[in-house]
Amino acid sequence: MNKDSRIFIAGHRGLVGSAIHRELTRLGYTHVLTRPRAELDLLDPEAVNEFFATEKPEYVFLAAAKVGGILANNTYPADFIRDNLVLQTNIIDASYRNGVKRLLFLGSSCIYPKLAPQPMPESSLLTGPLEPTNRPYALAKIAGIEMCWSYNRQYGTRYLAAMPTNLYGPGDNYDLANSHVLPALIRKTADAIRTGAPAVTVWGSGTPRRELLYSDDLAQACVFLMNLEDERYNTLFTENQAPLINIGTGEDVTIRELAETVAKVLGFKGSLEFDSSKPDGTPRKLMDVARLHALGWHHTTGLEEGIRRTWEQVQDRLPAAS
Repeated sequence: MNKDSRIFIAGHRGLVGSAIHRELTRLGYTHVLTRPRAELDLLDPEAVNEFFATEKPEYVFLAAAKVGGILANNTYPADFIRDNLVLQTNIIDASYRNGVKRLLFLGSSCIYPKLAPQPMPESSLLTGPLEPTNRPYALAKIAGIEMCWSYNRQYGTRYLAAMPTNLYGPGDNYDLANSHVLPALIRKTADAIRTGAPAVTVWGSGTPRRELLYSDDLAQACVFLMNLEDERYNTLFTENQAPLINIGTGEDVTIRELAETVAKVLGFKGSLEFDSSKPDGTPRKLMDVARLHALGWHHTTGLEEGIRRTWEQVQDRLPAAS
């Protein structure tokens, strides 16, 4: 990408999109295209096609998605599969029809089987049953990968699907009804400190393991991939393998260790209580990032430092404890 290339970030206000926006701005890109939902409904194919035809983006970061944690996925499965299928179809098809040079489709590690080998290589896609609690969302993302691959095969595009591990950062969702594990722990711990509660209740047994990547690190990886010279970029596209690459740290911790780290960073002195009546989700979700490392990218923000940076930016903006 040149500094004056026309770059569209779909979902620029979300955790991923906002981090990509910050990174592009930091690097001096001058023609970054963004549209809030009120101005461009990504679920409306006519509106999306009109936007692409008018603005003619050359590069697209497809970071827009309907996302949520276990509770949200269990409560709104139809919304998750419908909205994600429609949104990504509209953007991928409009990108092809309007000559987009490169598109990066952002997915999730939940595309891999519940009991995939650890760490999970890209080749484990579609090799076993998915985790039931987020299967509709995962299937939508798998369809997006297949759509990129199909357009590449039929139309000669070079659309790449990047699968980030569990993400966190200042632009995250801290609503306890819809958030992922780390923002939920930050919110619960902050509430306990504000109210003087003696304990924080953590869903599940505390034994599942999770890999976590700071959102600004993900953004750097995404821009790195979009800026690969053609020779190396084209090695990511082979006839017999989906155009898929994992983005992560290659390291994980237990939910208990994660909760303890949050308590340490926030200064919570109480106890942690684990509610085993709540679902654990997938036992482990560690990404195999050998392919990305071979290209020359590694994460730079450690977990405790990332939580500290996140807390510094969100502590004054969290809703009051209920």
